[in-house]
Amino acid sequence: MATSNQSNAAAVRAFRVLETLAEASGPLSMTDLVHALELPKQTVHRILVQLMDAWLVTRSAGDRLYECSPRVRMLAVNVLMHAGPAAARHVLLEQLVAKIGETCNLTMLAGNDVVYVDRVETEWPLRMHLQPGSHVPLHCSASGKLLLSFLPKDRRERVIETLPLRAYSERTITDRGELRKELTITRRRQLAINNQEHLQGLIAIAVPVMLDRNRACAAIAVQAPVGRVVLDDLLAFLPDLRLAAEETAKTFRQ
Repeated sequence: MATSNQSNAAAVRAFRVLETLAEASGPLSMTDLVHALELPKQTVHRILVQLMDAWLVTRSAGDRLYECSPRVRMLAVNVLMHAGPAAARHVLLEQLVAKIGETCNLTMLAGNDVVYVDRVETEWPLRMHLQPGSHVPLHCSASGKLLLSFLPKDRRERVIETLPLRAYSERTITDRGELRKELTITRRRQLAINNQEHLQGLIAIAVPVMLDRNRACAAIAVQAPVGRVVLDDLLAFLPDLRLAAEETAKTFRQ
């Protein structure tokens, strides 16, 4: 029984480390974790080694800062895709698509990509088929630019500096200075626009799902082919997107 209790205590401590890293605005040092967890340094170090061996925590080469691994981030996305509130979010997307008549999706950050947590397709035959769990680039998608713009400044800058700004179309932003300007505008207006930057002929707009005044946990976006709509057509539905985002935010606070 004592051994079982010790194992349970160790598991809880490991979870607390992951929880602390997940809640932080950026990678944490050993000192940060020791202070936050109020555990001995030796204990925190031992847990971190175990978590890194299991690829649950990562540390950059030559860096002493720790963060949750892509494996943990994917676990979080899978939970959000299939947990209880997922059904309520899906209904909200269905209602939005019924109102707008175009494909809508719910996305979150996953490392240097955006992942589709949920998606409802339009009935139009001309559309881009993407399943929940699909990834798209940060720098040339409406949701990606939006969520990137809401990251804390230090973390946002680290992402910008390391992001491969691949050109997916002739409209893709490939200059880091230009991307910074775009993100500043995006955060100020709480609206991101993708004007054929990822795929030629496809446009999209996205609004944030806000946990509080400063934190966006997800984005809701609508996309459509330029042969059927123009940006002004999508922007006309901005109030509907914002309302759906407000209702979706409630499901993240449950």
